Amino acid sequence: MVGKRRRLRAVRVRATVITVVAVALALVAGGTVLVLGLRAELSNDVRDAARSRATEVARVIEAGRGVPAVAVADPDEEFLQVVDEQGTVVAASSNVEGLPALADLRPGGSTEVDTPIDEDPFLVVAVGARDGDRRFTVLDGRTPAGVAEATATVTRMLLIGLPVLLLLAAAATWAAVGRTLRWVAQAEEAQRRFVSDASHELRSPLATVRQHAEVALAHPSGADAGRLAGTVLDEAERMQRLVDDLLLLARADEDAIRPRRRPVDLDDLVLEEARRLRERRDGPRVDCAGVSAGRVLGDEDALRRVVRNLAENADRHARSRVSLTLGTTGGVVRLDVDDDGPGVPEGERARIFERFVRLDQARARRQGGSGLGLAIVAELVAAHGGTVRVGTAPGLGGARFTVTLAATP
Repeated sequence: MVGKRRRLRAVRVRATVITVVAVALALVAGGTVLVLGLRAELSNDVRDAARSRATEVARVIEAGRGVPAVAVADPDEEFLQVVDEQGTVVAASSNVEGLPALADLRPGGSTEVDTPIDEDPFLVVAVGARDGDRRFTVLDGRTPAGVAEATATVTRMLLIGLPVLLLLAAAATWAAVGRTLRWVAQAEEAQRRFVSDASHELRSPLATVRQHAEVALAHPSGADAGRLAGTVLDEAERMQRLVDDLLLLARADEDAIRPRRRPVDLDDLVLEEARRLRERRDGPRVDCAGVSAGRVLGDEDALRRVVRNLAENADRHARSRVSLTLGTTGGVVRLDVDDDGPGVPEGERARIFERFVRLDQARARRQGGSGLGLAIVAELVAAHGGTVRVGTAPGLGGARFTVTLAATP
């Protein structure tokens, strides 16, 4: 058990680590793309604003008004220079007045340059202008400090948020994997118990056959061949029923039960089972006066097995009476199978349809029950889209098993 827990914990740790690493790589890649994209977008905005201002000055020059005096709204964040063909500054904003051209650009170009205005480089764009035979280049420079501040802010938020997201991803993965592994552990335990119970059930008839065969071999003169053959046949039939039940439940586990959908008169199946039970001389009295018409869509063999398993269960536990009732109300066919036996305790009703569950194991084994009949009923009814439940039989005090299925005309 300790080794199993360690293995499951190791799986949980590995899954969490792998998930966190994958999420971290994805978040880092996404964050990098976000920051770079934001920086490029904001830089384009600064460049567009600078080009727009330089274009305004160029239009004034091209209108034949000469080179105007240029000014900027914020001397700490922008400068303007008008440069002639010889590279001489012929006009400049006050914050760069008297300085040579701060950038050597052809019209339409852009670059970053250092200026005496600020420690950070300015983004400069060049726009061409012509006044007669004279050509000019208008330089507009703007600080990208806002770009740096915005990207720095986003980067800080990511540096804070990414670890938090990783912690949340780790916690969610740890919890999800833990829940999954708990279901796996339960399923493994149920499978182990199922295999153990199945093995026990198969060993029982095999042991009976072996015991009778050994006695016959040890005392051949006193062996009754007919009795031995009867015993072997009974136990072989018991094993065959058990194997068939196990195969059906295995198909149910794989969701492979696909009943044929044909109209079935369920009342015929109920009356047929009642007649079969009455043929037993030592069996309880079987009452089917409450059986009326009820037609459903389904597999006749599967529905016959549902009715038989419930009837045999009632027959095994009844003291003196079994009652079968069938009717159709509001588009629903309802089958009630009652007995006057000890009933099913309320605390056990939730697990009575589980596999190999016996409330009275000694009596169930003695009477031939394997603990699979009701589990098969639950699987077959569910495959037909119906429900099955257990309660107390009114007037009899024993168990009442109720099956509901959709009616069909």
